[in-house]
Amino acid sequence: MPDYLPATAHQPFGQSLNSQVQVQIFRHRTTQQSLMIPAVAEPLLVLIVSGAAVIEERIGNEEWTATPVAAGDFFLTTSPLPYEMRWQTESDGGFEVMHVYLSQHLLDLAARDIVSCPDGVQRLREVSGERDPEVTGLMRSLYHEVTSNPQASSLYLQGVGQALAVHLSRRYGDGSEPSKRMNALPAYKLHKAIATLQTGMDSAFSLERLASEAGMSVSHFSRLFKKATGRSPSQYFIHLRMETARELLLESDLSILNVALEVGYASPSYFAQLFRRHTGITPREYRRRS
Repeated sequence: MPDYLPATAHQPFGQSLNSQVQVQIFRHRTTQQSLMIPAVAEPLLVLIVSGAAVIEERIGNEEWTATPVAAGDFFLTTSPLPYEMRWQTESDGGFEVMHVYLSQHLLDLAARDIVSCPDGVQRLREVSGERDPEVTGLMRSLYHEVTSNPQASSLYLQGVGQALAVHLSRRYGDGSEPSKRMNALPAYKLHKAIATLQTGMDSAFSLERLASEAGMSVSHFSRLFKKATGRSPSQYFIHLRMETARELLLESDLSILNVALEVGYASPSYFAQLFRRHTGITPREYRRRS
């Protein structure tokens, strides 16, 4: 999620990118700039930890759906397509949220145990801004483990994650026939690919390396990455570079030449051309207007 949220609208507070249970915590401020939430294989759980806001969501060019939320409310999203989100906080203090991805392995175990789905994947229904004391309690256990320990216990996260998967299977299964496994990139592999892009931002782009780290062919990885993010891997790499450049222009005293070098462009004119294509204005105009 840090790669999809506007830098000026959120503050990462804690995370544990375990391959079975991924936890990310953010403190948000209001943003009218919509952001794309990736479409990965696993459902996304979001708990409002503190504060209040009105959250708007939409897929494609559909109408925005607004949901007022406060601490204790949660979302369960299983969209097979990337979708847009924006929010208006109730106060200047913003609000704190926790995002949790449970691995497909944990969800499969729960489905087999609870609803006998040996050959398929149980469908979970969409939830927007509802309350469930058991979901809240289990997610707050994950929150406490991540925020209270320098190194969160993988065993603890997996135990709580499995209990959460069982509860979701019992209460939020949509009752339809088992579905085929979603042909999408697992969240863990998506985050690993993005981390590789971020650490190599000043280096040449290598699609082969990303595909190899994900254990996939180049064509299969490219297709699933674009399905998850709405951008090809190379387009997403440029997007990351431009977002980093925007942040550097706002928050540092680096010259435009040095900003270009920081994000991997030796030619200031080429950097300015890409930046304008990305933002609609030149780096100099962006810094001056901001």
